[in-house]
Amino acid sequence: MKNYYTLSKEEVMEQVNGSSEYLTTDAAIANQNKYGKNVLVEGKKKSTLQIFLEQFKDFLVIILIVAAVVSGFLGDIESTIVILVVITINAILGTVQTLKAEQSLDSLKTLSAPSAKVMRDGIVHEIPSAEVTIGDLVVLEAGNYIPADGRIIENASLKINESALTGESVSVEKTDQVLSGEKPLGDQTNMLFSGSFVTYGRGSFLVTAIGMETEVGKIASLLKSTSEKKTPLQVNLDNFGQKLSILILVVCALVFGINIFRGNPIGDSFLFAIALAVAAIPEALSSIVTIVLSFGTQKMAAEHAIVRKLQAVEGLGSVSIICSDKTGTLTQNKMTVEHYYIDGKNIAAKDIDSGDSYQKQLLYSSILCNDSTNLDGKEIGDPTETALINLGDKVGVAALPTRAKFPRISEIPFDSDRKLMSTLHNIDGRIIMITKGAVDVLSNRLTSIQKKGEACPFTPEDAEDLAVMNEHYSMNGLRVLAFAYKVLPAPASLSVDFEDDLTFLGLIAMMDPPREESAEAVSKCIQAGIKPIMITGDHKITAAAIAKRIGILKDISEACEGADIENLSDAELENFVEHISVYARVSPEHKIRIVRAWQNKGNIVSMTGDGVNDAPALKQADIGVAMGITGSEVAKDAASMVLTDDNFATIVKAVENGRNVYANIKNSIKFLLSGNFGAILAVLYASIMALPVPFAPVHLLFINLLTDSLPAIALGLEPHTGDVMKEKPRPKNESILTKDFLVGIGVEGLSIGATTMIAFLLGNSAGGAAVGSTMAFGTLCMARLVHGFNSKSDHPVIFTRKFFNNKFLIGAFLIGFVLINAVLLTPGLHSVFKVADLSMQQLFTVYGLALVNLPVIQVLKAIRSRRK
Repeated sequence: MKNYYTLSKEEVMEQVNGSSEYLTTDAAIANQNKYGKNVLVEGKKKSTLQIFLEQFKDFLVIILIVAAVVSGFLGDIESTIVILVVITINAILGTVQTLKAEQSLDSLKTLSAPSAKVMRDGIVHEIPSAEVTIGDLVVLEAGNYIPADGRIIENASLKINESALTGESVSVEKTDQVLSGEKPLGDQTNMLFSGSFVTYGRGSFLVTAIGMETEVGKIASLLKSTSEKKTPLQVNLDNFGQKLSILILVVCALVFGINIFRGNPIGDSFLFAIALAVAAIPEALSSIVTIVLSFGTQKMAAEHAIVRKLQAVEGLGSVSIICSDKTGTLTQNKMTVEHYYIDGKNIAAKDIDSGDSYQKQLLYSSILCNDSTNLDGKEIGDPTETALINLGDKVGVAALPTRAKFPRISEIPFDSDRKLMSTLHNIDGRIIMITKGAVDVLSNRLTSIQKKGEACPFTPEDAEDLAVMNEHYSMNGLRVLAFAYKVLPAPASLSVDFEDDLTFLGLIAMMDPPREESAEAVSKCIQAGIKPIMITGDHKITAAAIAKRIGILKDISEACEGADIENLSDAELENFVEHISVYARVSPEHKIRIVRAWQNKGNIVSMTGDGVNDAPALKQADIGVAMGITGSEVAKDAASMVLTDDNFATIVKAVENGRNVYANIKNSIKFLLSGNFGAILAVLYASIMALPVPFAPVHLLFINLLTDSLPAIALGLEPHTGDVMKEKPRPKNESILTKDFLVGIGVEGLSIGATTMIAFLLGNSAGGAAVGSTMAFGTLCMARLVHGFNSKSDHPVIFTRKFFNNKFLIGAFLIGFVLINAVLLTPGLHSVFKVADLSMQQLFTVYGLALVNLPVIQVLKAIRSRRK
């Protein structure tokens, strides 16, 4: 887009309309045909059916579908039904989650104003905003939304809230004058942008961009082109599933070949190989992960964090970088008075005394020379003015009674050229004009200064003191207003000629302060190995001041502006970001580049924000976190998680939850794989040693469905611990299958497999293959139930309170124990599950062999923990 802010009104009109005339109706229709409607264009969405079918592209799922089909052909309908039901449920859950996430552009459309007033044929018409076109002159007044981007033509004290686009909390004072040089979006003060709204004044602007060409449109384009990232768990499970499936298929092929070589029928051998594959492949893993994540989301919702995408629960636990917006995220998004400067003293807001006559005079002045109101908690007016009203309420000087006591006689409204506002009042029998404005402007109009209640000449030394204090406030990110007064001989209709020969009263410094919890939250992030970074559209000095207060910034050299990274290549930016903690005056494109730079360096990045300008970066980030109260719908829809209390500290709780959820999921996976490995070892041993097949296919399906799933889910619901926040974030590329993890699976699986084969050999020698198979089946089932308690931690827990702290695991054990005993002891179920009658001695042998895994594995865990 052209830099219209560098052109005069006449030049802009000539370039846009080809003349100095406003549009006629015919010309507007021609422009609408040429440029299109003033709407945001949405890319083609996938149908629900397409999204559903994509859920079956996973390699693990494809293997299971093949197994289900083959089982059906071989007459094992039960296996076919079980497998298809499990993978269909997973596909439905994935589809629902995806459909919920596809709403970002719909919310962007709501930013467009429903109607706009435009000048056509010399007459003001009110039209739908979609019909606004290039060249239209749009007329504005306080409360209006801006329907398109354009250059200001007329300006009568226009103030615009652009926080949704720039992140800056203070309304921007606009001008109609030409600007020079390159200006970031927040400094283009003679331009207006779609999605912002008028808070004060009136004016008009010439439309220079509509629809997708506006700044909001560019954000929509970024959202369309920004890809969502898989969390580390998703990536790990994908890789893990492929490797595991290939390994299991090789084992099953080996077992199939051995059985054929031993002379077993091809059909029976193949059916057993398929059953072994179904038992060994943890097809319930996706369901278990989904259930555990769902419980994690419920816990987080109770702690003010609504998770829109289940995987974000685990992803938060991996985060090593948090890029946070300032306004409304780390700060309160509410201008607040911080200091008074009066009678040569700097007074903190908490120490202001309304009983002190000098301070009370400044307090009265700030309330009287003020157009804002605060009725029943509803603030109306400019944020800097409402801050003054709120201060009065805090110290017991309410605005309404004060204004009723000293009514306004006359006024000179604020305008951006004078940078002053004056009001006239009868105060204690004197006619007094109160003037407020920028320090540099007001100081040039002073001839006296109030000291000890008396007006003394304003000396160069006083001017120096005033300048020093103003600089001190400004360097600490404070917005400063100066107040002065003038006694008039009689009531008058004020004019700008009166705004000279003023008596200085005092300064009031204010800012959007940090949230009380922000400093502690930042400290916890750093302790947990997470680097917090502030990215804001606000000014560098203001951003740095906030960042220093809460611990993000140590030195000003760690802060920069968007212009500093504008011309850096991606490679240069990757080196640059290492040394920067605060980015000010940034655009949406800058935010995405910063997030990508950290991602390219191998980090898992979370981005927090609330404005429309944050949405593309929220989507680009591994975990996008939006504010629920102050956040725009666009930001919420683009994010993975929404904070209902807009509290940065809630993110720290979410990280802790995420780390605990990941640890629990990892324990569930270890439980499943070690048990499966034990079963595979038993089958391989029997095949190699030319023993009868130790399990019937129905045994493996029973184990797979009942003694696997319930304990695995219960382990995923293990109570959380704060110890996880003492660890550093795990590396982005770290697989679940670490060396320690694989060794643990191997050792624990070997123990389970060994006891299972001992049971088989004892039963086979005492009563034949049927009794041996039954004892092996019973031992494996109960050993896996007992193994749930082994899988609670990498450390021994048998003599600690942690052993009994999971009621879900205890429940899963009892249910599984009852079911397996029902199968073993109920004669009517023996033929269904292909089990033989066991003597009491054989039954207690099964119990003993299953239970022996508990002390053996606990001792092995103790040895490994001591070595570490």
